[in-house]
Amino acid sequence: MKPHSSPHETAEIPPPPRKGPFVLVALVAIGLLSYGGYGQWQRRAAAAETQRKVNTFVPKLRTASVQRTEKPVELTLPGQTDAFARASLFARATGYIAERRVDLGSRVRKGDVLLRIAAPDLDQQLAQAEAQVGQLEAQRLQAVAMVDQAKANVNLANATNNRTSTLATQGWASKQNADTSQAGVLSQSATLASAEAGVKVAEANIKAQAATVDRLKALASFKDVTAPFDGVVTARSVDVGDLVHADGTGTALLSMERDDILRVSVNVPQNAAIGVKPGLDAVIKVPQMPERSFSGQVERSSVALQTASRTLTTQVDVPNKDGSLRAGLYVYVTLKVPRTAPGVMIPAEALVFNQRGTQVVVARDDGTVTWRGVQIGRDLGTTIELTGGLEGDERIVLGPPADLREGQPFERQPMPGDERSPRAAVR
Repeated sequence: MKPHSSPHETAEIPPPPRKGPFVLVALVAIGLLSYGGYGQWQRRAAAAETQRKVNTFVPKLRTASVQRTEKPVELTLPGQTDAFARASLFARATGYIAERRVDLGSRVRKGDVLLRIAAPDLDQQLAQAEAQVGQLEAQRLQAVAMVDQAKANVNLANATNNRTSTLATQGWASKQNADTSQAGVLSQSATLASAEAGVKVAEANIKAQAATVDRLKALASFKDVTAPFDGVVTARSVDVGDLVHADGTGTALLSMERDDILRVSVNVPQNAAIGVKPGLDAVIKVPQMPERSFSGQVERSSVALQTASRTLTTQVDVPNKDGSLRAGLYVYVTLKVPRTAPGVMIPAEALVFNQRGTQVVVARDDGTVTWRGVQIGRDLGTTIELTGGLEGDERIVLGPPADLREGQPFERQPMPGDERSPRAAVR
């Protein structure tokens, strides 16, 4: 029988763990770390190689020379044709339309009779005024006869006064008779002056009445409504038998326009207004007549620009002998405006729009590139006109890559036409 162990006896110590698992874990950890370090090294090496390739990469770029031009700026603007002259004809004689010789669209010459107005009241007034002139002429003759009689009376009074004065001096006549004869001379002289004044009054009345006759004759001449210039009748509002009044109000009898020369009105923007002067050539095209063009010249302008639109109202005169153009047409006007300074032209594909604005890439003589900001003046489609940023003697890169760095070397890619001219790439 085994003896019972005492509670105070020492407990049995377990055996130590084995080192194999720890070694395995350590080896796995070391392997993972080694693999991760190797992968990181590979990535860094690849990045370094990529960076080296980027830094040493020399792209092949197409380039073109910048063009300077002093040719006039061809500016095409919308416009409208207007008649060179326009007139609305009103009645200056009250009466009835007795004859109408024209209608809407009739071609007339200056001085042609268009309408005839029957004005019996005006004819009677003219006849009465001419008769009054005859009456006043008779009154003038009567006044002249009175002057002649008054002169004779004055001569007789002078002779009588001379005799009486002589007799009074010799004592054969009384002093009273001498005074009476002298007073008679004065009285007859006053009568002569009155008669002469009567003649002047009669002549003034004749002139006044003659002016009335002339006025009525002038009004009577307006019974024939004539054309003020060569042109076409564009409106007619009366017919034979219509009553018309010489007050100049209401509807015009006829309207006319001169269309052998047309005015083309066009608003020129501020950037070209300075170069627009009389004598500047212009080409006019009508959308409905694409096969034809019409030549004209700037003849006048408003000089001052409209503040609302900053445009200059300009008129171009266009000969229209064959009547092909009509007033009121919508047309396109091309003006060849002289430049105030040479322009710089580049291909549109050279522009780059980025966070730094509008830029181009300039190819420098040392084989590197540089970015440069530019200002656009006019967009001509495949060509851009600049107002600033380039001088005109540079070469620029066409279609530059977005990742092109400042100062990066490049290799010029030959382009068709380079062997002929360095500027052949820019059109």
